[in-house]
Order: sequence, then C-alpha cells, then structure tokens
Amino acid sequence: MKNIFYTIFLICCCWSCNSLDVFEKNVFFPKHEWVSNNQPSFEFQIVDTTTSYHIYVVIRHEDAFRYKNLWLNIATQAPNDKPIAQKVNLVLANNANGWLGTGMDDVFDHRIRITQSPIHLKKGIYRFTLQQIMREDPLLYMLNAGIRVEKTKL
Repeated sequence: MKNIFYTIFLICCCWSCNSLDVFEKNVFFPKHEWVSNNQPSFEFQIVDTTTSYHIYVVIRHEDAFRYKNLWLNIATQAPNDKPIAQKVNLVLANNANGWLGTGMDDVFDHRIRITQSPIHLKKGIYRFTLQQIMREDPLLYMLNAGIRVEKTKL
C-alpha cells in the first residue's frame, strides 16, 4: 500500500512539472445534434513566436453517425487580420478500418490535423469558428467539436 502511494505521488510530481504547451477547447452539442447555425467559436493567445505549431479539429460522435466524413467551414482570424474561411473535408472513417479515431463503447474521438506542416504564428489572439456544412441539418449523433493547438516538438 505504501509503495502505491509513493508511486502515485511521484507520477503527480512529474506530471505537474511538465507543461503541455497546448490549447484545447470543445463545445458540447445538446441532444447530440449539431445544427448548422450553431457555430462554435474558440479564442486562444499565442505568446511564443519562436516555435511552430500544429492545429487540429477535435470531433466526438456516436457510432451511429451515418457518414465517413465531415465537411466544415472553418473561419480563422489572426491578430489584426480579417477572417479567412476555408471548406475542409475531415475523413472520419474508411472501408478497411472503419472509424479512424479512438473509440470507447459507442463514442469515437477524432483529432485531425488541419495544418499540412508546422506553422509559425504571430503574437496575439487567434479566433477559430467551426460550422458544419453537411447536407443533413441538424447533423445527428454529434457530441462535441473543438480546436486543439500544439507546439511542435523539435
């Protein structure tokens, strides 16, 4: 019992010393339906301009979700710039392996990188807005959507 306590204490100490260097925020969809006029918006601040970053879209859905992909309109606004919108097709499944994300029971999580290579971001506040642009509205069996920003490892 004593060994377990010391092991847990050591893990907590090591974990608290590590910085994640990441931003992640997700929005929950009531009734597990993403209505197209529900456009979650996320803001984060960049302070470190010496490193590069990867940006991800985070999606959580139920196994009953009917599509292999998800079309999004992603609006990005950098500090002191106008918003830029782009349509993005996120692949969630393929015929060979089924869902590409990680799953537990009937819930699947996807963390899909939307930057091709590491990018340098300027100092300031960034805003991302997500809008589902699928033909089905509301989009059923959707639990969450969000943005994740990670510093790249050297």
